[in-house]
Amino acid sequence: MKTLCFATSTRADWGLLSPVARAMSGLPDVCVRIIATNMHLMQEYGYSADEIRADGFEIDAAVPMVVDGPGEAARVRAMAQCMAGMADALERLRPDALVVLGDRYEMLAVASAAAVMRVPVVHIAGGEVSQGAVDDDIRHAITKLSALHLTATEPYRRRVVQMGEAPERVVNTGAIGVWNILNRQLAGREELEADLGFSLEGPLAVVTYHPATLAEADPAECFAELLAALDAHPQLRAIITYPNNDAGADGLIPLIRAYADARPGRVLAVPSLGARRYLSVLQYAQVVVGNSSSGIVEVPSTATVTVDVGPRQQGRLCGPSVLHCSEGRAAIADAIARALSPEMQAVAARRENPYHKPDTLRLMTDAIAAFLRDMPPHKHFHDIG
Repeated sequence: MKTLCFATSTRADWGLLSPVARAMSGLPDVCVRIIATNMHLMQEYGYSADEIRADGFEIDAAVPMVVDGPGEAARVRAMAQCMAGMADALERLRPDALVVLGDRYEMLAVASAAAVMRVPVVHIAGGEVSQGAVDDDIRHAITKLSALHLTATEPYRRRVVQMGEAPERVVNTGAIGVWNILNRQLAGREELEADLGFSLEGPLAVVTYHPATLAEADPAECFAELLAALDAHPQLRAIITYPNNDAGADGLIPLIRAYADARPGRVLAVPSLGARRYLSVLQYAQVVVGNSSSGIVEVPSTATVTVDVGPRQQGRLCGPSVLHCSEGRAAIADAIARALSPEMQAVAARRENPYHKPDTLRLMTDAIAAFLRDMPPHKHFHDIG
C-alpha cells in the first residue's frame, strides 16, 4: 500500500485536484491523504476547507499560515510558517509521494519541505509561462524540486524537458480543469439562482481579478478601471469573486464589496464560488473578465468568451475565444463589447481549446500509479543533445 498526499491551498487548486484525488483513492493499493493550507483555512476567503469535506475527503493535516500584512515580506513569513507546518505533516503522514499543482508561493514552501525530506513531488501544470506574476519563477522552481511532471500541452512538456527533466518523467496530459468542465455534473440554472440568490438572466459576466505581482501599477487602481469598464455596459450583470491572497489583494476586496453593494440585483460579490458552482455559472455567462488563468485554460471549453486584462497571463497559449486588452477602462470596455458581439460568441461556441485532451484524468492517474510502482532512487539532470 502506497500513501499519496495531495497538498492544496486554494479553492482553485482543489477544484482541479479533487477528481485526481478521487480517482487515485479508488485504486486498491493507494491510500490518499489530504493536506490543506492557506486560504482553505481562512474565513475571509470563504473557508474552502468545507469544500474538501463536501467532496467526501477528510483533511488529514491542516497547516495554518498567517499573512500578517499587505506586502511581499508578509508572504515570505507566511511561507516560512507553511514550510514548518508541512515538515510536521509530512513527518507524521510519511507519504510515498506528494502531489502539488501550479505556481503559488505557498506551494514553493510545500515542495521545498518535501524535497528536503526526500518525498518525491508530482507537479501538475509545469512548463507554463505567465510573465506578469512572480508565480512564473515559482512554477519553474517547483519543477526543479519535482520528480514527475504532468503538463497541460505538448509545448509545455517540451519546456520542462528543456529545463533538464527526464523525458520519461514528463507527460502531456492536457489540463485537468478542462476535463472537469466536460465530465463534472453541473448545477442547473434554477438550483444556482436559488443557491446564490441572484438571477442569471443575461448578458452575464463572471469577474475574477488578481494582482499582477510583477507589474508596477497599483492593483487597486487597475481593478477600479475594470469596474468602471463594467459600468460602461449597464445591461451586463456580473458575479465578482474575490482574489487570491497575493500581495496587493487586500485593497481589492473592499472595492468589490462597495461596488456590489451599490448595484444590488445587478452585481453579486462572492468570496468563493467553489469548483462546481463556478463551472456551473459559466454555462450561463457570455463573458469572463479579469486575469485568472482559468479564463485562458478552462473557460474556452464552456463556449464563453474571455477578456484577459493586463500583463498577468502574458505568455500562455490561448485559444481563439480569448481576447487580450490593457488595463485602462476604455480598452476593457471595448474588449467586453467585442466579446458580446455575435461574431465572438460564434467563435466561442466552437470551444477550440489547446488545453483539451479527452482522456486527461486517465493519463494523470496512470502516470502517478506507474510512478508509485517504480520511483527512481534519485533524479538526474537530462542534457539535451
